Amino acid sequence: MPETPPSTGPAPSLGDSLSQGWTERGQELPPDDWGRRQGRRRTGTVWFFALVITAMALGNAWVSDQLTSQAFLAWATVFTAICFQALPFLVFGVALSAALTAFVPTSVYQRFIPSDAARAVPVAGLSGALLPGCECASVPIAGSLIRRGVAPAAALTFLLAAPAVNPVVMIATAVAFAGQPEMVAARFGASLLASVAVGWIWVRFGRADWLRLPARTPVPGESRWSVFRESMLHDMMHAGGYLVVGGLAAATLNVAAPREWLVTVAGMPVVSVLVLALLAILLSICSEADAFVAVSFTDFSPIAKLAFMVVGPMVDLKLIAMQAGLFGWRFTARFVPLCLVVGLLATFLIGGLLL
Repeated sequence: MPETPPSTGPAPSLGDSLSQGWTERGQELPPDDWGRRQGRRRTGTVWFFALVITAMALGNAWVSDQLTSQAFLAWATVFTAICFQALPFLVFGVALSAALTAFVPTSVYQRFIPSDAARAVPVAGLSGALLPGCECASVPIAGSLIRRGVAPAAALTFLLAAPAVNPVVMIATAVAFAGQPEMVAARFGASLLASVAVGWIWVRFGRADWLRLPARTPVPGESRWSVFRESMLHDMMHAGGYLVVGGLAAATLNVAAPREWLVTVAGMPVVSVLVLALLAILLSICSEADAFVAVSFTDFSPIAKLAFMVVGPMVDLKLIAMQAGLFGWRFTARFVPLCLVVGLLATFLIGGLLL
């Protein structure tokens, strides 16, 4: 068979090369959906941003004169002060937590924790005081410890102590409560006492079938620096969001709430403690930043502020969700009330002695 002479015509265009193969299938060239995403076209995002820009323009024209009132300026001052004071400690704490997650194997913790559960509980509590970490990091670390053979009571003690009494939190508390070293000591003592007490109670009364052991997860193929970067971005986005929400709530409470109501509630010793403990659960502020929110509640007693800082790192909405997802709701339904009661008792005991 004679060879076909090479074509002397022009080289095929990009469009011709892309359309090759459609003629053999008897389909239209090009098909209607060629080069388009499958599914409905979505223009909602464009309209949303258009509405936002329009609202901002109208707000600047109509509302700008109203934003110079004393109440708004006070609100903005409180919110800005809380966020700017807490942000450096938040970033530093998140960076340390990500470094621990990426570069320190969980087996290192197991090596220094005794096998006997009763003796392991205080060691785990003190380990939490030495190794910085936030609530978001302590829950998966506790799951890894249990999976690698550490007694559940010790792992749970570490889960409670690490975000509450680590060095970053203590330094942040000292800066927030400048000139009040007794508040730093009270927070350390009450949080560590509550963590160890919960661990010992779990040793005595905890049952294995309440705790769903976490499944072994496959090791990702990422480098340690990639894990560090992703962990820091994840924790910073979550913790930063909770800080902003907490700052907004604290500023609003200080400015918008009736002064007489705050004075009335703050004047009730037990009720004020319970109110700030409930607020700590609802706000779910990162432990590296909660001291700056607590100090803004100027009408409340030192013990009520201490309750805000002790209960928050032990029990809040994000921790409840994370614990339920990792250990199961049977565990969470028993562990959360235990932490709340023990945390409040430790607050009243240590606060009554030191504050």
